[in-house]
Amino acid sequence: MLDNIQAFLDVHKAGTFSAAAKLHNVAVSSVSRQIDALEQSLGVALFQRSSRRLLLTDAGEQFLPRAQLIVSEMVDAKAALLDAQAEPRGLLTVTAPSIFWRLHIAPTVASFMDKYPQIDLELQLSDHWVDLTAQRADVAIRIGALPDSDLVATRLAPMLRIACASPQYIKQHGHPAKPQDLLQHNCLCVNSTPSGLWSFPNVNQGKPLPVQGRIRSNDIDSLLAAAVAGLGVAHLANWLVYPKIASGELVNLFPDSVALAAAQAATSQVPAIHAVRLKGRSHSAKAQLFINHLKHAFGSPPYWDQGTLPVRAKRAG
Repeated sequence: MLDNIQAFLDVHKAGTFSAAAKLHNVAVSSVSRQIDALEQSLGVALFQRSSRRLLLTDAGEQFLPRAQLIVSEMVDAKAALLDAQAEPRGLLTVTAPSIFWRLHIAPTVASFMDKYPQIDLELQLSDHWVDLTAQRADVAIRIGALPDSDLVATRLAPMLRIACASPQYIKQHGHPAKPQDLLQHNCLCVNSTPSGLWSFPNVNQGKPLPVQGRIRSNDIDSLLAAAVAGLGVAHLANWLVYPKIASGELVNLFPDSVALAAAQAATSQVPAIHAVRLKGRSHSAKAQLFINHLKHAFGSPPYWDQGTLPVRAKRAG
């Protein structure tokens, strides 16, 4: 049955029985018999046959995505079984945003390499989303909302933003009592969006606040440094600012708002930190080992939230 389904996919992709037969160097009659057998077992016609070209019937259109899923799952299953029979070995290619890699993945690599001494790691650090097929990467770390795709995604941690400022800035300009008060403060914004994603739960109907500031940048490290220097209020990722909050260099301005966001993130599909991989890649078992290693290392809730959220938010995370 699986061979017949693969023949159906080959014919659909190639456009003709003869072209599909050439893919595997078999007779056209062999491919035709496979399609006939599949149609007979399903009880429907999958192709409209003509002398010029083949078109999928309505039933064929409905069966196509299911056929693709069946073959993909079988490829994954075979790869996993083969990898499970031997010690994990060979090259594993991982891509990730450079700052997140430096802060949170690099410290975990040594223990992963010690646990799997036959695996070699190739790193591709980029702040742009990488096409896994084009770059031949096995795992990608992606931060933010995931578009619909055929990638296998594993959620590693919620993506939260924390409004923070230095004690020096607060002493000079006052502590904003609520997020809306930021409209009266000097805000350090990401220049890729008009307001730098200054959104807060139950504030401004969920829309970003139209904050203003004298400093804008496309580099979040620069915004973090500016906040520590007392130049304004920053609204940056929890995984980035947590060391500065833990050291007292920055103050979490609205801990209750962050706690509410953490609780909402636990029960909804909000932007998060994911590890993604391609279906059907021969390295899928090694990729999953690396992803599982990251999940264990980060914890639940992730360790970077344990110093920035109230205790009740930890339970929700």
